[in-house]
Amino acid sequence: MKKKNSGIPSGIFKYIVMLFVLFISLYPIVWVFVSSFKLRPGGIGFPEEWVFDGYITIFTKLNIAQYFLNSILIAATSTAISVAIVAMSAYVSARMEFRGKGLITAMFATTLFIPSISISFPIYRLLGELNLKDSRIGVIFIYSGLGIAVTYFIIRSYLLSIPKEMEEAARMDGCGYTATFFRIIVPIARPGLATAAIMVFLNNWNEFYFASLLLKSKEKMTIPALLGQFTTAYSKNLNGMFSAIIVAVIPTIIIFCLLSETFVKSLTAGAVKG
Repeated sequence: MKKKNSGIPSGIFKYIVMLFVLFISLYPIVWVFVSSFKLRPGGIGFPEEWVFDGYITIFTKLNIAQYFLNSILIAATSTAISVAIVAMSAYVSARMEFRGKGLITAMFATTLFIPSISISFPIYRLLGELNLKDSRIGVIFIYSGLGIAVTYFIIRSYLLSIPKEMEEAARMDGCGYTATFFRIIVPIARPGLATAAIMVFLNNWNEFYFASLLLKSKEKMTIPALLGQFTTAYSKNLNGMFSAIIVAVIPTIIIFCLLSETFVKSLTAGAVKG
């Protein structure tokens, strides 16, 4: 009887902790969502009168659909380029032995400690010399190189969990390294690739610094760059700012909810080795 009762307090404590974490995670989003429908945003509680002026403003006067399409184009394209390139380098690092392998992995790791502001001037100058400033292609080019270290280690860890016997069997059937990678490894490593793609896409979708630095034309801006405009010209339009925030976070929430199972499975499998 004592053993059965001893587990009850710990179980209750776990639920309390989970509820607390859930509250502090959801409260800011719920508060912004409710405030976007208030005539005077702010405070605690539901609005006495529900207004939709903020959403009407961002979809009519600000044309947020254009910013939305820009964000999708830039984030999706840069994600595809980044994951494709990093997956091939991670495959070589995870499955082959060569001189300098540890050095290459260490070089990937060092990029985690480089702040974005420290590389802003070289990037700005490089895009200027390439005539890619204030262009979507320039931002895609930069986003493809951001966060490669995290992508590299996620994919590499998942590839390390795949038995080498599968590659050996493929080579016995006459497959080279390229055929083995695309025909054997890529289909098996889809959960790991999906996890890396999710993280890269979310980071690129929410990236503000380089988007606001490199894009000056309003018709080319992304949603985070649009939100920066509310702190200046539209700082008094709180309804519009809160409405734009909700529109910006909805896609990321939907993507993570739909792919959360794949995300968790791949992280669990990739934690076995690496």
